Amino acid sequence: MAKALEGIRVLDMTHVQSGPSATQLLAWLGADVIKVEAPTGDITRKQLRDLPDVDSLYFTMLNCNKRSVTLNTKTERGKELLTELIRRSDVMVENFGPGAVDRMGFTWERIQEINPKIIYASIKGFGEGPYTNFKAYEVVAQAMGGSMSTTGFEDGPPLATGAQIGDSGTGIHAVAGILAALFQRENTGRGQRVNVAMQHAVLNLCRVKLRDQQRLAHGPLVEYPNEDFGDAVPRSGNASGGGQPGWAVRCAPGGPNDYVYVIVQPVGWQPLSELIGRPELADDPGWATPEVRLPKLGKMFQLIEEWTSTLPKWDVLQKLNAHNIPCGPILSTQEIIEDESLVANEMVVPVEHPERGTFTTVGSPLKLSDSPVDITSSPLLGEHNEEVFVGELGLSDEELALLRTGGVI
Repeated sequence: MAKALEGIRVLDMTHVQSGPSATQLLAWLGADVIKVEAPTGDITRKQLRDLPDVDSLYFTMLNCNKRSVTLNTKTERGKELLTELIRRSDVMVENFGPGAVDRMGFTWERIQEINPKIIYASIKGFGEGPYTNFKAYEVVAQAMGGSMSTTGFEDGPPLATGAQIGDSGTGIHAVAGILAALFQRENTGRGQRVNVAMQHAVLNLCRVKLRDQQRLAHGPLVEYPNEDFGDAVPRSGNASGGGQPGWAVRCAPGGPNDYVYVIVQPVGWQPLSELIGRPELADDPGWATPEVRLPKLGKMFQLIEEWTSTLPKWDVLQKLNAHNIPCGPILSTQEIIEDESLVANEMVVPVEHPERGTFTTVGSPLKLSDSPVDITSSPLLGEHNEEVFVGELGLSDEELALLRTGGVI
């Protein structure tokens, strides 16, 4: 069965996480992704290693289903080979610092001359302006995109989220732009630039907080449990901040992840009041409606927690779901990696690596009925040099050997 992006070649000049997460999704959708690395390799091959002299999990989990070639683009022959790869590709993706690819001699204008149909996607930390040359990392993007100022408890410091919304979140935005550009090319026949900034992607994921920032002009946000409101949206702990209040309530035996997140909808209050052993609250004028419960959300979730703290979280989950009350257990990373449903849905996937053996990775969240995903191992450094340079670009075996000894590959 043909894959969705079969026949599309992606020149992957990315490193670390934001770029590789994007190109890996394209590979899972069927694109032929050629990862171009310096002869020393992507820096994450050696970062956070758990086994000596073996590619790290950091690298392997972001570079599955790709081919790897090495290329020193500072050499003239390296530039010539990169030019030929650009000529033969549909998409080029990079996440170097601002201006780095231009300084290699490959400006957008030059790339267009080489291949007018190519989609050239760049992932940067920031857009044009005073932040352009700032170095961007995951948590820097969270800090400057609106996430950290609104994450945490009111009396505590701003917090980063464990979800990689700055890196992998930007990668997903880049994939959307690349796919749109490929679709538009079907009508125009032309390639185009795709620019995605990490700060912008985080901001897009924080849009509800900008919604609430504007609502502040009309008074306190009653859906928040906070008592005091200043000029900006406050940190509000685990409150949903939406139309239906929610909170993480503690369960037995009280471990760090023995919690269930519970959302209290109007229709759920009556069965919930019975479950917690307070059936009289269902008709109590001081508790019966969402409007009267809003000013005392803290007390409401305290009453719920007095019940949940006596039961394991899976028992709480079962009892709440029996009454169609929205909820979810806080799953630890160990519980996630062992979760039978995630394994069955191929979201937790074992992969064989030629040097590491079996490792576990995250599967594709994009499920297409006509484009199933088979996850294969990340490539060894330069594993496909001969396959690409000799088999596809037509170099001789002799030249390939000279390129190796000359430090070009």
